[in-house]
Amino acid sequence: MAIVNTKAIVLSAIKYGDTSLIVKCYTEEEGVKTYLIRGVLKPKKKGIKVAYFQPLTQLKMVANHNSKNTLNAIKEVQVHHPYKTIHSDIVKQSMVLFLSEVLSSSIQEEEQNKTLYAYLETAFIWLDTHDKIVNFHLLFLLNLTGFLGFYPDLSEKDKIGFNLLEGNFSDSTQDKNVIYRNDFYQFKKLLGINFNRLETVTYSKDERQLVLQVIIKYYALHLDSFRNPKSLQILETVFS
Repeated sequence: MAIVNTKAIVLSAIKYGDTSLIVKCYTEEEGVKTYLIRGVLKPKKKGIKVAYFQPLTQLKMVANHNSKNTLNAIKEVQVHHPYKTIHSDIVKQSMVLFLSEVLSSSIQEEEQNKTLYAYLETAFIWLDTHDKIVNFHLLFLLNLTGFLGFYPDLSEKDKIGFNLLEGNFSDSTQDKNVIYRNDFYQFKKLLGINFNRLETVTYSKDERQLVLQVIIKYYALHLDSFRNPKSLQILETVFS
């Protein structure tokens, strides 16, 4: 058992028994870790607060990490970047719920990846501090594929379609994994941009939904662990 000082981002929290939570976090020091937080739901619980474990909350903590694959324990915890708008804005809230679910099924590694951690941290601070965020989740997920190992190969951009399975541009539109025409055109708008250029991308409600479906299919083809997010419906309702 090792005592670890680490920053962490909450991916999920599930009620365990009457008063406890099982919390899954992405930690800066050791990747994905799961913690049992006993008694946190008791009405007069001192110290660790249940509010710390809302999706995508950024924490700083001292934790006991087991080597035996059992649940870990948090000794001390505080909120590292208190969000100003994420938990009060309905659109951002729905987005966060959706993204935490996608991250939970996409990232499995129990190992350090500081560049991925830095990406998550900066992306969520960006979401918290900006207003024009309707396409945030699309660019967030697309750019995340770079850290997960399947960002689109941009080398043959003049071809007329994109092969979701191979992750490259393609002219063979008969292949069931190739998107072309409008699907391809809308998807292509996001390639190679960062959050500060997000305002230059415009989508109608239907186009946004279409691109999200394409990205979800892309994830499903590349990640064995990927599950279709249950919160997708909530997101679609908020945007409709």
